[in-house]
Amino acid sequence: MLNKKNLKFTLVDMAVVIVVIAAISFFFSRMGSMLDYKWEWEVIPGYFVFKDPVTGGFRPNMLLIGFFTTIRLSVWATILGFLLGIISGIMGAKGSFSQQFVSRLYVETIRNIPSLVLVILFYYFVSSQFLDALRLDVWLRNQSDAVQGVTRFLLAGPSRINAFVSAVAALAIYEGAYISEIVRGGINSISRGQWEAAWSVGLSRPKTFLWVIWPQTFRQVAFPLAGQFISTIKDSAIVSIISIQELTFQGMELMAATFLTFEIWITITCLYFILTFSLSRAVAVLEKKFSWR
Repeated sequence: MLNKKNLKFTLVDMAVVIVVIAAISFFFSRMGSMLDYKWEWEVIPGYFVFKDPVTGGFRPNMLLIGFFTTIRLSVWATILGFLLGIISGIMGAKGSFSQQFVSRLYVETIRNIPSLVLVILFYYFVSSQFLDALRLDVWLRNQSDAVQGVTRFLLAGPSRINAFVSAVAALAIYEGAYISEIVRGGINSISRGQWEAAWSVGLSRPKTFLWVIWPQTFRQVAFPLAGQFISTIKDSAIVSIISIQELTFQGMELMAATFLTFEIWITITCLYFILTFSLSRAVAVLEKKFSWR
């Protein structure tokens, strides 16, 4: 049975929903009357999938391709960012003076550089210089169709592999700086008594960190790290500037070709929202279920 406090909040929530629905309705009505804009929502599903005239089957179209590219990009950037951030965080918290200096230099440099500048620098240096010298795309073209198919599913095809790798590297370095601070803060939150207790039973410093400190640290930082993954998904939109065919880039291409400005961008906004909101709610549920506090 709801008490008065719960009923009060329920009514407030209902009022908020009504106001939001009214605001959205007002926006669409004013768009139609003031700008004489003709909504064409019926064409949007065709940009997700289309029917192949040759095979007769359905194939993914630009929006669906961009959606899955965004997921691949975010997953790989998060994995590499986690590895880099964990190493940097450990160095910053318990490393030597030189290790702490390197960690702080990395964190402060990356956090004070716009992500757009970082992506462009990596594209023109890593992709155009380093990866071209490695001839990664040429090597991939010489592989079997099966290898190319797996690589295309996990990363990108031969024609776009260099740009994709450089985008992943740029995002990983950018996100790794923030992950480093999360990890460093988690390690420093463990009291020195934990170290001393482990040493008193004969554990070495590396074993103390691995078996005693790190499990406790992971409990502290697990959910903030999950939140950082959600942030990576949103930050991945910046790589559209180097023509990575993720969701934002595909949206710009469709808008330029169809002039369906509002339909395309509202759809893309909803796709980002569905992806990030579902993940954030899943993290919130897990945090509540497995809370160690």
